[in-house]
Amino acid sequence: MSDLARPSVAAPPGPAIVAEPPALSVVVPVRNEAPNVGPLVAEISAALVGVAHEIIYVNDGSSDDTGAVLAALAASTPTLRVLTHAASCGQSAAIVSGVRAAAGAWIATLDGDGQNDPADIPALWRFAQAESRPDLPPLMVAGWRTTRRDNQVKRLSSRLANRIRARLLGDATPDTGCGLKLFPRALFLSLPAFDHMHRFLPALVLRQGGRVVSRPVNHRPRMRGQSNYGTLDRLAVGMVDILGVMWLQRRWKRPQLRP
Repeated sequence: MSDLARPSVAAPPGPAIVAEPPALSVVVPVRNEAPNVGPLVAEISAALVGVAHEIIYVNDGSSDDTGAVLAALAASTPTLRVLTHAASCGQSAAIVSGVRAAAGAWIATLDGDGQNDPADIPALWRFAQAESRPDLPPLMVAGWRTTRRDNQVKRLSSRLANRIRARLLGDATPDTGCGLKLFPRALFLSLPAFDHMHRFLPALVLRQGGRVVSRPVNHRPRMRGQSNYGTLDRLAVGMVDILGVMWLQRRWKRPQLRP
């Protein structure tokens, strides 16, 4: 587990013009996803009609036309904001950049390859609002891809990783690798930031005293392009990261305050 690189982020000169302050900020990390940007932005916008929202794309040092496509879309999409890392810093760093820049009190994250379905966001959003109260610990709603649309190698490696992680970290989350999650911005910003942290958000939220609830979501085949955060990379660093999170869990005691 390594410290999170501090990316050099380029952003437009001002925030997007939105009709009202967003209640929900949708953060999408992308790297070399030019063919998927336009369709996914359109799907997110359609799914969130009636919800005050903003869409924050974080271009993680793409070498294809992702930046140009995003710039063109931002010019015609008032709810779209674009942040750009000068060099690729990884998916976790992209998510952190997006959450830090977000104006909404709640954050939804999803992968930029189109496999997460934006149509699931409203149901997760309604559930989060219904289950969140000031007298309860903060809540993360984690997507659960009950029917995977990946190749066999990816499905098997994910299943094995989930079992090992759940056994060692005790996060009781069936699909921590699902990119579709909802959580309060303040909760995320209270978590330790490190490379690959996005794979361990449920364990980190529980460590912080929060709640995690998994909800079934749709999972779609990748229609365009190829994965830019690969299976071999995840397997190579996975155990080191798990050991690092275990260390964090054991080094923190949540104080109990007397009434």
